[in-house]
Amino acid sequence: MTAGGTGRMVEEPKSAADYLQATREVGFDRLLVDNHSGATACPLPRQADSVKTARDVTRSTLHDWGLAELSDDAALVVSELVTNAVRYALCPATQTETMPITLVLLRLSPHVLLAVTDPSDEVPTPKEPDFISENGRGLYIVETYSQGWGWDHLNRGGKAVWAFFSARL
Repeated sequence: MTAGGTGRMVEEPKSAADYLQATREVGFDRLLVDNHSGATACPLPRQADSVKTARDVTRSTLHDWGLAELSDDAALVVSELVTNAVRYALCPATQTETMPITLVLLRLSPHVLLAVTDPSDEVPTPKEPDFISENGRGLYIVETYSQGWGWDHLNRGGKAVWAFFSARL
């Protein structure tokens, strides 16, 4: 896997960066096909109501893992990531069936990594937030509400845009 980019890397706790590196070594591609305990993957169609589905899956998964305190921030971030994937992940129509948008949640206690994969190779590009406009604040929100975010290219093509959260101990 080729390393991607990062928004704001995780500084504290130090082991959070180690978890992210371990995830990269396993590969987001493998997480999508292997059955890992502490991992949930949910394919999503490229349509607007996928955002609600992703929020619901995120909230219920975090609740099941005993991490309900992360639900509000994680649901907001996943909403932005799925919205971006639905809106901006341009790709040939044949790829949308073989490479759907996929929500992945990975429990790395006491941390959670959530990722949204899509078939586009376009790099997520943060914009200067325009607080008057209805668009353009998504990655700003992701950076504000997560402990760190970034993206990685997938071996099969496309990318995973991820965000990291830590539970309060």
